[in-house]
Amino acid sequence: MHGTEAPSPWIARFAPLVPAGGTVLDLACGRGRHSRFFAARGHRVLGVDRDADALATLQGIAETLQADIEGGPWPLAGRSFDAVVVTNYLWRPLFPRILEAVAPGGVLLHETFAQGNETVGKPSRADFLLAPGELLHAYAGLRVVAYEDGFLEDPPRYVQRIAAVREPAGSTRPRYPL
Repeated sequence: MHGTEAPSPWIARFAPLVPAGGTVLDLACGRGRHSRFFAARGHRVLGVDRDADALATLQGIAETLQADIEGGPWPLAGRSFDAVVVTNYLWRPLFPRILEAVAPGGVLLHETFAQGNETVGKPSRADFLLAPGELLHAYAGLRVVAYEDGFLEDPPRYVQRIAAVREPAGSTRPRYPL
């Protein structure tokens, strides 16, 4: 069933950066494969999507919020999370909101399609494909732990992905396991 497939290897790889028991925002979560993954790891998860039917599949697993994050007001003003997860979703006007939602000590995991994907499938519109280095610029206020921009074979797609943390003010340099 859609939504129960394995989490993205990128998300799984950097999930240990999320503080134990912390809060996770799964933005544009769909049927919630990452919501399920983080809930199973003991995190409190908020899945946000505009599709009520997709969110209904998360009952008893995660808190959900139905919202049109592209056309309506940002529904999470003033809230921050120990992790913000965004996969296969791009709406550039939300970059500042996503950045604000990462709490001090929190992590951002963002992975989506990049330029070049139009040669192998969908999405193919430039509006939905990241330019080279775009995630680095969008999240310049965070400390980048890992970043990739390239081609993946299975399924064939061009992606850009970032794992970044908002270091707490005045903290000593933490260790981020790779």
